[in-house]
Amino acid sequence: MSFGDPNPNPNNPYGQQPNQPPQGQPGYGYPQQAPQGVPPQQGQPGYGYPQQPGQAPQGQPGYGYPQQAPGTLQANNGYINVPVLGTVQVASMGRRLGARCIDAVVIGVLYGILSAIGLAGAMGVAESVDECGSSLDPGYQSCVNEASSGIIATMLGMILIFGLITLLYEWLMISLLGATVGKMALGLKVVKENTGLNPGLGGGFIRWIIPIVGVFLCYIGALLVYLSPFFDNSGKLQGWHDRAAGTLVIKK
Repeated sequence: MSFGDPNPNPNNPYGQQPNQPPQGQPGYGYPQQAPQGVPPQQGQPGYGYPQQPGQAPQGQPGYGYPQQAPGTLQANNGYINVPVLGTVQVASMGRRLGARCIDAVVIGVLYGILSAIGLAGAMGVAESVDECGSSLDPGYQSCVNEASSGIIATMLGMILIFGLITLLYEWLMISLLGATVGKMALGLKVVKENTGLNPGLGGGFIRWIIPIVGVFLCYIGALLVYLSPFFDNSGKLQGWHDRAAGTLVIKK
C-alpha cells in the first residue's frame, strides 16, 4: 500500500515528470533564476545562456578575438617618438640609398659643368705656350713657366671648387633644410633625435665630415660609414655619422 499520489510512470523510478529538472537543482541547459532582489553576476552567465555573437567574455578574451595593440610604437617596429614631431617612421635603407644615388647624379652634373669650364681654361693656357715662340728665343723659358703655372693653378682651383661644392651641398642643405635634393625627392629628412629640429651647422658638419675622413682610407672607411646603419640594433638605423651628430633619418 502506497501513500500519496501513485507514480504515473512505473518506468521512471524517481517519479518525476520527463524534461523537468529536480527542484532546487537546475540542470544543464536550463536558465538559472537569480534569487529575488539579487542581480545576476555580470560576466558569468549561467549554463544555457547563449553568448552574444562577436563578443568575448568580459575580462577574458577568447580565442579568435584580436588582442589590443600596444599604445606606444617603438623604434624596433619602424617607428619612433621624436619631440615636436610625435611618432614618425624611420627611413628605410632602400630609400636612403636611392636618395644617395640622386645626390650623386646632381653632384656629378655640377662636376661635369665645372670640369668643362676648367678644361677650356687649361686648353687656353696650353695654347699660350705656342705663342712663346722658339726655345732659342729669349724669354721662352719664363713664358713656358708662366703657362705651366697657369695650368697647375687651374687644376688646383678645380679641386678646390669640387671640394666646396661637396661641402656646401651636403653640409649646408642638411644643416639648414634637413635634406638634400635626393632626400627631398624621396620624402626623407634628417632631424635631431632629441629635438626633432634641423641638425644645424654643427650637427650637419659632424655628419658630413665623418664619411669624408673615411675617403682617405681608400674609400673603405666611407663605405663602412654608409653601411653602418645595418649594424644598428636599436631599430633607429643610425649610422656612425648619425650617432656622432645625434641625428635621425625619417620619412616625412
